[in-house]
Amino acid sequence: MSSKAPVTQAIRVLREHKVDYTEHLYKYEEKGGTTVSARELGVDEHAVVKTLIMEDENRRPLIVLMHGDREVGTGMLAKQAGVKKIQPCDPKTADKHSGYQVGGTSPFGTRHEMPVYMEASIAELDIIYINGGRRGFLIGLSPREVIRVLQPTLVHAAA
Repeated sequence: MSSKAPVTQAIRVLREHKVDYTEHLYKYEEKGGTTVSARELGVDEHAVVKTLIMEDENRRPLIVLMHGDREVGTGMLAKQAGVKKIQPCDPKTADKHSGYQVGGTSPFGTRHEMPVYMEASIAELDIIYINGGRRGFLIGLSPREVIRVLQPTLVHAAA
């Protein structure tokens, strides 16, 4: 692991849970998303998992983990979550809930505890790359570790 990688709240949580992970720094591009991070790391965008902060009709926040090359079908997700509607939070609200900056949001070590919904097919991958809590910083780990630490609800909401 690179000694230059930041020690974020996400990294502290992974260390606390004794999770094996790899650190991957890359040149962050504004609005580049998973296309850029996958290209920079030389990995399939399907294995790069985006962490999205969304909210239901009562403005209750939740975390959605989705393949980088797929979108969230919010109607499908709402039905599986037992709510009427789910929509993305605006960036400022998302930052407030997570404690991270959009583009660097990790599902680990968020400021506020939120329910986590993970696209079920992510669990079938050998390794995934997910944000480590800072723009330009991904961590590679087994999806089984994500499930162990976050205990997400597995859903079928990829559109």
